[in-house]
Amino acid sequence: MIELGLPTRQPMTGLPDRVTIWEVGARDGLQNESAVIPASVKIELINRLAAAGLPVVEATSFVRPEWVPQLADATEVMAQLPKDSGTRFPVLVPNLRGLEKARAAGATEIAVFASATESFARKNLNRTLENQMEMFGPVIEAAAEQGIPVRGYVSMCFGDPWEGSVDPQTVVDVCRQLMMAGCASLSLGDTIGVATPGQIKNIVSLLRTADVDVGAIGVHFHDTYGQALANTLAALESGVTTVDSSAGGLGGCPYAKSATGNLATEDLVWMLDGLGVTTGVDLAALVQTSAWLAEILGRSSPSRVVRAMIG
Repeated sequence: MIELGLPTRQPMTGLPDRVTIWEVGARDGLQNESAVIPASVKIELINRLAAAGLPVVEATSFVRPEWVPQLADATEVMAQLPKDSGTRFPVLVPNLRGLEKARAAGATEIAVFASATESFARKNLNRTLENQMEMFGPVIEAAAEQGIPVRGYVSMCFGDPWEGSVDPQTVVDVCRQLMMAGCASLSLGDTIGVATPGQIKNIVSLLRTADVDVGAIGVHFHDTYGQALANTLAALESGVTTVDSSAGGLGGCPYAKSATGNLATEDLVWMLDGLGVTTGVDLAALVQTSAWLAEILGRSSPSRVVRAMIG
């Protein structure tokens, strides 16, 4: 049997030379775990991810502990982030109080979480689609005054479990609101993993027409229907150069019973390596990290590349 190593490289035209992988496993991935993961494991995970060459590792979230008990140790985790690794460590904050806590813990980048649908805004943010910016605007403004870049997550961009299809123009409107408020970048979320490549190309085209800088756009795909890599390729062909993913495919979607979680970073790196797109990520080190974490969690990794290379 041939031992699997690295993919054969065969570049395609029309793709970026380099892609920034925005690793979300330590925050978005672990927050859905029912059993509380010790801070020491989270810190080890973040160290391993940085050592594997991930340029961005979203470290944690400064939400109220009763909302997300898994991330109640945010301050402890931030205190032990690797120094001088060259990796950026943004954190998610829900409000001004969260921003204050994040800054006190040493955060230099933050993210806020918005919705593209009325139902999700009400259920997840306790806001309406129309007034959700009242929650984020002061945070973005305060961060800008302190020179802190803000990323705006936009959830339910391609489908909503309560509303079904999502109007692309609503997505564009929310994105424009976030950028006009002062966000430095965006992340378009396929929260329940229902998007297909044509939708991706359409929404990026609409954002470009609306004068949203494509260089500021990132994509965040779930692999519920096995479309995450196809959607990623469509985004890259549209000029997007930032892709969110989660080591080992950690994470899931509580709104779709069949959801299989975030796009696995290993699967993304395998594809990009094969396309000759530079990421700076050591695939072997990343696979070993996800295998280590899967053993701690007591289950096999959802990542196809991890399963293929580790067995």
